[in-house]
Amino acid sequence: MTMGNVQSSRGVTLVGGGQPREEAVRLLLSHAPDLVAADGGANACHAFGLEPLAAIGDFDSLDPGIRAELADTRFIHVAEQDSTDFEKSLTRIEAPVILATGFTSGRLDHTLATLSALVRYGKTPVVVLDDDDILFAAPARVTLDIAAGTRVSLFPMAPVRGRSAGLKWPIDGLQFAPVGRIGTSNEATGPVTLAFDDPGCLVILPPEELPAVLSALTG
Repeated sequence: MTMGNVQSSRGVTLVGGGQPREEAVRLLLSHAPDLVAADGGANACHAFGLEPLAAIGDFDSLDPGIRAELADTRFIHVAEQDSTDFEKSLTRIEAPVILATGFTSGRLDHTLATLSALVRYGKTPVVVLDDDDILFAAPARVTLDIAAGTRVSLFPMAPVRGRSAGLKWPIDGLQFAPVGRIGTSNEATGPVTLAFDDPGCLVILPPEELPAVLSALTG
């Protein structure tokens, strides 16, 4: 780790303070072994018996007693209040992939900020896991090796157009927008290919599709 950034060649599991589950954290660590906490996510890591390589944030949510016990953790303090701890962390991690949990199960405003950050941050593939879904910002083109019948939801965070193969209801020729047409609860008919003219669309799938998503985004 240098120059205030976390550097990983294996992938980072990023834990937030929004009620992460231990089994979710350990699942993500099996795919991305380097553990980083976003502010209060360090409290959860400590509760799970895990010590992160680094913690990033303004530390307004980190228990001082727990901080003192995390002797081997590097603390990267970012004082500005114009971004969330999720954004602070994304911009200070250099890794082939970032898998995040504990960012969409707490306050609604924090969840919305997470979704906004996902589509604005395009440097590294980022996948967010919660109890019911995994989600990621769609690249210009992606092919997902998922089975027929799999739920596929598309949510535009900006006006976007795209094309698809392998969806029960194709998106070709449709204009998506957050206050217009959205793509909730589409369905795969087999492997799905999505292509978008512009960034800004989130792809939402069941959690069990994490291996397929990782293969598509990092393979």
